Amino acid sequence: MSKIQELEKKIDYQFQNPRLLRQALTHSSYANEKHLKKHSDNERLEFLGDAVLEVISSEFLFKNYPNLPEGELTKLRASLVCEPTLALCTAEIDLGSYLYLGKGEDLTGGRNRKSILSDAMEAVIGAIYLDGGFEAAKAYIYRFILVDIEHKKLFHDSKTILQEVVQGNYKEELHYELIGEEGPDHDKSFKVEAKIGERVIGHGSGHTKKAAEQEAAYEALLKLQAEKK
Repeated sequence: MSKIQELEKKIDYQFQNPRLLRQALTHSSYANEKHLKKHSDNERLEFLGDAVLEVISSEFLFKNYPNLPEGELTKLRASLVCEPTLALCTAEIDLGSYLYLGKGEDLTGGRNRKSILSDAMEAVIGAIYLDGGFEAAKAYIYRFILVDIEHKKLFHDSKTILQEVVQGNYKEELHYELIGEEGPDHDKSFKVEAKIGERVIGHGSGHTKKAAEQEAAYEALLKLQAEKK
């Protein structure tokens, strides 16, 4: 079974044109390294998938949250389609292992990089939309993205929620400590610890300090919740 067929089985969708899926998995670093023709990477499909995802997630929230005002719907949609959440959604199908990456990108952890994973997720949506139409794309988005909404809201608002939890239950203050950074200026990765006093309660990494803090806060919330049980 080829990589493409294996992934089709995981997502329960068989492409009429498998080349679309291959393109959705092709990062620009691979296309450049292999001297593929122009627009062979997944960037155009990502552009399309992003728009399809916005329409389908907007419709879903409009129908399922009839009492939420426009501002709250916008916030909730942002939490579902932001880069860290989409990267989180790729874990179920292990999307990173199917990507075509340039050697350098692969060696520096590209398969786990949130920006690459979220872009690929959107590109797959774009590919399914072109291959099977709106309903096929909708089925994929409902299955892999528009699930476990409360969990994803927690993920998106984790810094705010953690601050409230710590203020209400602990004497010592919450703070974040930068413990490392790596990579070139245009593609830096920051590593952060969330701490109550001197106690480390969460770790996070991201392209910005804020994103790393958000992830550390999310891990900390899960840890504190588990301790309460």
